[in-house]
Amino acid sequence: MGCEHANEAGGKTAPQEFEENALSEVKHVIAVLSGKGGVGKSLVCGGIATQLTRAGYKVGILDADITGPSIPKMFGLSGRHAHALGKLLLPEVTESGIHVMSSNLVLQNETDPVLWRGPVIAGAIRQFWSETSWGPLDYLLVDMPPGTSDVALTVFQSLPVEGIVIVTSPQDLVSMIVAKAVNMAQKMDVPVLGVVENMSYIECPDCGKKIEVFGKSKLDEVAAQYSLDVLGRLPIDPALAAACDAGKIEESLPAEFLSQALAACEAVEARA
Repeated sequence: MGCEHANEAGGKTAPQEFEENALSEVKHVIAVLSGKGGVGKSLVCGGIATQLTRAGYKVGILDADITGPSIPKMFGLSGRHAHALGKLLLPEVTESGIHVMSSNLVLQNETDPVLWRGPVIAGAIRQFWSETSWGPLDYLLVDMPPGTSDVALTVFQSLPVEGIVIVTSPQDLVSMIVAKAVNMAQKMDVPVLGVVENMSYIECPDCGKKIEVFGKSKLDEVAAQYSLDVLGRLPIDPALAAACDAGKIEESLPAEFLSQALAACEAVEARA
């Protein structure tokens, strides 16, 4: 049985799926979710999308973080705007061919604040799915807003999400935060593919020692508690952060970045 608020909003008892248009053919939808902000969710989403593209898949990113979008900047799309094809929007396309739709691509200026209430944001999610010409995609990754708000509810009850990647960081509240994300996934009947820990450590440039600046990681303990697969531990990498700020994630991402997360996404294809 779904949670009270999910049921009241449509939840499992009254699903309101958004229709896919005739110019979109999306095989698999995977959401990247964090229980709180500032843990690198968009980095993980962009990294998985890049790795899937390198593996030969056709990939798109639906940036559902409407009020705090960072995907366009990360992929060098700052200043670009989505165009129309009849009544449908056309995603912008990155250098490696990733299709991207984001609120920053429909605003006149990317620095304009998005002062929208929940129903309007839900309408934007519907437009980014139902009124966007995605074309044929093997994977559409949804970069979720942080937390388990009404936007997350809209995505999970209205889009055909097949799996969730949870992103967290090595801090004391990690267990509670992961629990919220896992419990939401269970209530919405969406499987969790695994968890990625970002900012896990920093590597000393002189001796190579891994320094856990946020304290000892609790990832294995939390993953075991909720029967989650560990999909990766990412270091604090100033060079990669600078590359993302410069819009060059595609060319700067290490070859083995999140290889286990890539395998988890490919497993979704294998189960289909």
